[in-house]
Amino acid sequence: MGTMTVMDSDMRAEVTALAINVTIPEALRWTGTRRGQTFTLTTLNVRLLADGHLAVKAYGRPVGGGRGAYVSFPVPENPTLADLVAEAATRAGSLWAAHRGLR
Repeated sequence: MGTMTVMDSDMRAEVTALAINVTIPEALRWTGTRRGQTFTLTTLNVRLLADGHLAVKAYGRPVGGGRGAYVSFPVPENPTLADLVAEAATRAGSLWAAHRGLR
């Protein structure tokens, strides 16, 4: 077994961002138009901000198919979406806390 070294304070990992991707359930998906293209929003990108609050943007695929641009959309105020974001953040925290180290 390898030895474990304790890092002194100037060697500690500085985490500057935490982000997760969350699939939007089909019943909650919506469309948005940007740059002349309509997108079906399928994924939420949730970031944990330095002050402990969450920020969220939506991403998706062009309705007409193809690759399309990687464009973010605001998430509408919707209690069900807000609950999904909160649940996903809590779940992600549990998964991070239970990590099993590098593979």
